[in-house]
Amino acid sequence: MIQKDIPFSDAEYQRRLAKTRAAMAAKGIDTLFVTDPSNMAWLTAYDGWSFYVHQGVIMFADADPVWWGRRQDANGAVRTVWMGNDRVIGYADNYVQSTERHPMQDLAQRLRDFGVTGRVGVEMDNYYFSAKAFDTLRTEMPDIEFVDATALVNWQRGIKSDEELAFMRKAAAISDKIINGLVERVAPGIPKNEIVAEVYGDAIRGVDGAWGDYPAIVPLLPSGSDAAAPHLTWDGRQFATGEATFFEISGCYRRYHAPLSRTIFLGTPTDELKRAEAALIEGLEAGLDKARAGNRACDIANALAEPLERAGIERGARCGYPIGISYPPDWGERTVSLRSEDQTILQPGMTFHFMPGLWMDDWGLEITESIVIRENGAAETLCNQPRKMFVKP
Repeated sequence: MIQKDIPFSDAEYQRRLAKTRAAMAAKGIDTLFVTDPSNMAWLTAYDGWSFYVHQGVIMFADADPVWWGRRQDANGAVRTVWMGNDRVIGYADNYVQSTERHPMQDLAQRLRDFGVTGRVGVEMDNYYFSAKAFDTLRTEMPDIEFVDATALVNWQRGIKSDEELAFMRKAAAISDKIINGLVERVAPGIPKNEIVAEVYGDAIRGVDGAWGDYPAIVPLLPSGSDAAAPHLTWDGRQFATGEATFFEISGCYRRYHAPLSRTIFLGTPTDELKRAEAALIEGLEAGLDKARAGNRACDIANALAEPLERAGIERGARCGYPIGISYPPDWGERTVSLRSEDQTILQPGMTFHFMPGLWMDDWGLEITESIVIRENGAAETLCNQPRKMFVKP
């Protein structure tokens, strides 16, 4: 007998289905095909490293979802999804990376078997849904009207339940453990890959009551002039005196994230860097104060920008995004952006990585927070780290 370890209560999954069906109805979508693995997990609890092949969840207006994917991965689906085994369907392995057939031909037949008609939503702007997949579906089902449902489910994920927040707080405790380990271990002469090995050790071992899952993004840790580029990873070079390194990491618990960035300077920082640190911290504090229910996403960004502009620093980038459940290659939810143009109203339970990084021509600095919008007052910060650049002489 297969023993399932479903992360959330049945009531929680029914809440998610109801929200998604309401969004489908509002857009006139009769059936929804979901390919983003984060959305798949949010709706069904499916968890497996299988998103490199075609797979998805079929959402109906009046029946339980169906997981569809590679037959060997169906073995993982029956062990992880909350639905019964009759709601798991696998396609034959000869569809995988074939030049003669495509998995969407199998999906089209399944949809016909279910009697699907009308408007079918697909996540067109998605890492996991290819142009070939869409073209094949249209060819196989010429009578179906396919409509763009990109981010339809993502938007339903924005307000976290208490059950979800409990997971994110566990992820935050792991993030704190990682940062504490970095502050203790980073020193001149130590190769970067050695430090990253320790990061992964802390991340996967987790903390009491929370084992560590793999994060959706690998550790980012550029140093010196390389810190002008926000998304560099690591190599075998040694940390050096006279350089700042920012570390962008996240603890992860059952696919839920709490990203955090801190900067470590080895030696004596320049006056320019110290002035930038002071302005960044002032903007971060101001943004946290604006991160209140009823305010807008742009209010956070504008509050951050004022002290930076006074210091002569122009960022030119958004300063945050929603977070929660996620799979590679991104731990953001790809909906709201914390920037001056975004008028989204902040609501209790929304969670963001507020990350006002500075990436100048020849240096970089990051001091960030993962936050929760509360019913009353300023945002809660999930992690517990000093808001400063750590200086190690």
